[in-house]
Amino acid sequence: MTAQASESTASSPIAPARSRLELIDWQEPEVPEGLTDEEYDEVLHRLSVASVERHFDAFADIDWDHPDFEVRADDPRWVLPHVDPVGRHPWYRSLPLEEQIRVGQWRYANIFKVGLQFENILIRGIMQYVFTTPNGSREFRYLTHEATEECHHTQMFQQGVNRIGTDAPGMPRWLRRASSFLPLAAGPLPLIFFIGVLAGEEPIDHTQKAMLRDDAEVHPMIKRIMEIHVAEEARHISFAHEYIKRKAPRVGRFSRFLTSISFPIVMRVLGDAILVPAKEFQEEFDIPDEVLAELFWGSAESKEFLSELFSDVRMLAEESGLMNPVARRVWKALGIHGRASRYRSEPATSFA
Repeated sequence: MTAQASESTASSPIAPARSRLELIDWQEPEVPEGLTDEEYDEVLHRLSVASVERHFDAFADIDWDHPDFEVRADDPRWVLPHVDPVGRHPWYRSLPLEEQIRVGQWRYANIFKVGLQFENILIRGIMQYVFTTPNGSREFRYLTHEATEECHHTQMFQQGVNRIGTDAPGMPRWLRRASSFLPLAAGPLPLIFFIGVLAGEEPIDHTQKAMLRDDAEVHPMIKRIMEIHVAEEARHISFAHEYIKRKAPRVGRFSRFLTSISFPIVMRVLGDAILVPAKEFQEEFDIPDEVLAELFWGSAESKEFLSELFSDVRMLAEESGLMNPVARRVWKALGIHGRASRYRSEPATSFA
C-alpha cells in the first residue's frame, strides 16, 4: 500500500472497529488469560459434585407447618431490620408497630416474589443455553444442576409468599412484560446473559447475607428461606464469576469494550428492578414521593448501600478485563462505583 493510500484510509469516515476505540480516550487494561480448559472443567466438576452432595428441597427441608413458622399480624419479628433500606428509614421507624409489621410482611413477600420471577427467567435462559452444548460438556451437567436448584428456590419463595398471605406483584411491570424475551439472550449473547444473572443474584445475596449477619431477630420462616438460598446461591454466583472471567478475555477487542460498557448498565437497571419495590408498594402504604426518593437512592446512606451491593462485581470486572477508563466513568455515572472487594462476599464493614 502506498503512503497516499495509507493517509486516505486513515482519514476515511468509515473506520474499522479498531479505529473506533482509538477515537476515545482509551487505554485498554491488561487482559487476563482466564482459566484453561482443564481448569474450567475442574471448577465445573467441583460445583457439580457439591450440588449432588449438598442440596435442598423446598418441602423436605422446610417444615412449613412448624408452630414457629406461624404468620401472625402481631408478631414483632416481622419488623424490618436496620440493614434493609426501608427498615432503617425514619419514616418507617415512626410508624405504629402494627403498621411496621404489615409493611415488613409486604416487603419480605415482594422480595421473594421478585426472587422467584427472576429465577424463572434464569431457568429458561439456562435451558436455552445448554440446548446447544456438545455431548460431554461439563457446562451442561453443572447448569442443569443449577436449574434444578433454582426450581426448588421458586417453589420455596412462592410458598413463603403464600404463607405470608400478601398479594405481592414482584418485579416492576415493564420487566414482567419483558420476561418472555430475556431468556432468549442466553443463546446469541451468553456473556451478557450471565452478567444479567449476576445483576439479579448479587443484590439479593448481599442483602440476605447482611440480614443473616445482623443481630436483629428475624421471623424463623424468613431466616430458614434465606439460609437455604444463600447456601446454594454461592455455587451459582461462583459459576457466573468463573464463566465471565473465562469468556470475556476470549472475545474480540471491540466486543469486549462494548461488554465493559454494558456491564454497569445491566447491573444498575436489573439491580433496581430487583431492589426497588414496585409502584404498588407506594400505593399500598401511601409513601410520600420524597421518602421513596430517599430510600432508592437519594440519601447518602442509601447511595453507600447501593455502591456496596456491587463491590463483588466491580472486582469481577477488574479480574475479567472489563474495567477500563470509559467503563469506569459509566460505573460512576450510574452511582455504583467504588472500591472493589478484595475477595468475594467481603463484609462492607471491612472496607476502608
